[in-house]
Amino acid sequence: MAKGKKDQPTIFSHDLEKVIKEMGKEQIIEHLKKMLLIRNFEVRAESAYLHGKIGGFFHSYVGQEAVQTAALAVMGSDQWWITTYRCHALALLLGATPTELMDELYGRATGNAMGRGGSMHFFTEQMLGGFGIVGGQLPIATGAAFAINYKKKFPNVDVKSKDVAICFLGEGAVVQGAFHESLNLASLWDLPCIYVIENNEWGMGTHVNRAVCVQPIAERKASGYAMEGYSFDGMDFFNCYAGFQHVFEKVKKTSRPVLVEVFTERFKGHSISDPGLYRSKEELSKCMERDPLMIMLKTLTSFNLLGGEEYKALDKEQKDIVLAAMKHAEKAPWPDPIHLEEDVFAK
Repeated sequence: MAKGKKDQPTIFSHDLEKVIKEMGKEQIIEHLKKMLLIRNFEVRAESAYLHGKIGGFFHSYVGQEAVQTAALAVMGSDQWWITTYRCHALALLLGATPTELMDELYGRATGNAMGRGGSMHFFTEQMLGGFGIVGGQLPIATGAAFAINYKKKFPNVDVKSKDVAICFLGEGAVVQGAFHESLNLASLWDLPCIYVIENNEWGMGTHVNRAVCVQPIAERKASGYAMEGYSFDGMDFFNCYAGFQHVFEKVKKTSRPVLVEVFTERFKGHSISDPGLYRSKEELSKCMERDPLMIMLKTLTSFNLLGGEEYKALDKEQKDIVLAAMKHAEKAPWPDPIHLEEDVFAK
């Protein structure tokens, strides 16, 4: 094992009863449905890939659903959102339909990017990527935060008003130069950017302990850029919700960047071609005991807000939506090669 300094993180403390009372049953169930939609979309799309219906790259978000669902629940869609190539969940949360996204995975002309982008390049009006290069989204997010401040100083400039830019990245991106350059500029220029490290422990097949010398990442690295750092339990929707709520209000008030690390797990390999042989079946089984969907169900059951049969009905509802999207993708038209060079900025 590589040498380094690793301390136990201080997970953000929240009052569960207060959070649940504040949100209310109806709102919580809606967020659960979004998490179930993400899970069903990923599972069915992976199955389609294995049956040869989908090609190219495919990075599943299974196991991490609580993180981005909670972030959107707090901050709403009307911000700048930027993420990695593991972008299916964020696109769904920001309003892209399962049909247009499944069409895109199938490479059809009716897809989210007209069949040209595939799995790593979904987009919406508020989503600046889906970004295929590790760490490549960090300067984009920092620029979006700069645009927010620029709009405030020059209100007549044609830039949509936002409160913050939110940038999701994996822990593997922390060792890229773009990470350090972006955080330095964001702090230097007081940019309202929330950098969220989704630490699922594995950068492809390399464990974080062999790649990052100082941990917990956010708590220890943030001070080096004169910003605050927080750690959340990424498997617990309510902890993420409370944590993002605190951070969002802070950034809006101070216009200062914040570094967040959410500790989560991916239940699949890095991509669909990764058999995940670097962790044992026992290790995988152990981490799956903290399935964010089961944690949420257990919590709701303990508060008498949801029962097992109701949960199954919600799950089936989302499954049927995804199956309908797959049927649509099967029959959707292929792109015409005559359009191949359209919208290309450089040839």
